Amino acid sequence: MVEHTGLRIEDVSLADARFQQISAVRATLWRVRLRGAWVGEVEIDGEIAGLRVNGVDVGPLVEAELDRRHPDRALMRPTDAAGCLRAWDLLEEQWAETVIRARALPAESLHERVDGEWSFVQTLRHLVYATDIWVGRVLLGDPRPWHPLSLPFDGYDQGPEVPCDPDARPDLDEVLALRADRRDTVRRLLEGLTDESLAGDTTPVEGPGYPPADAYPVADCLRTVLFEEWQHRRYAERDLDLLARRGT
Repeated sequence: MVEHTGLRIEDVSLADARFQQISAVRATLWRVRLRGAWVGEVEIDGEIAGLRVNGVDVGPLVEAELDRRHPDRALMRPTDAAGCLRAWDLLEEQWAETVIRARALPAESLHERVDGEWSFVQTLRHLVYATDIWVGRVLLGDPRPWHPLSLPFDGYDQGPEVPCDPDARPDLDEVLALRADRRDTVRRLLEGLTDESLAGDTTPVEGPGYPPADAYPVADCLRTVLFEEWQHRRYAERDLDLLARRGT
């Protein structure tokens, strides 16, 4: 396979081009148009917005089918404070089960990246980062909430003010201790949440970093955290399945 990791292609015509056996892990496609195309055996796994196939926006269809397959997924879009707490209770139960599965595997395999995706430990580090930015930074107003072991999402220049070591290899217990601290922070926030505060906006964020300095709807911030937790657990379970099969 020829590697073009990090390649940027912009304002290029690919008329009459032919693509076969292409891997585009973590790729971003924006404003892509295919006309008179033949598309077969294509698998897309990721966030989909504005994807139209033969004039039909397939995004809502995909969302509805995912909710049907995973009934608890809809709980990650709560409309009241009690719903936020119920969703968090469920996530904590599910992640506890996932961690038990992970502990049954060799420690080294938890640093293994499956099909170019994050390893299990990296996934947990990223969720620490998600909590730091949306809860610590935006909802609680800490301008510098980041822990050095938190792992930002790919493709965003965090700047020198955000401590990060993407190549760090902390053991599972060290990352789980960070996760436990962040979970406690979220639980305290949700236990004090009211429907009125959920419907409001945050105090504007200050200082450099992500998300940019601004005020944000509280509900959107919490739903982002809930969905990040739900979706990345699904990815983790998928990869643990493969790692377990490899081990046997």
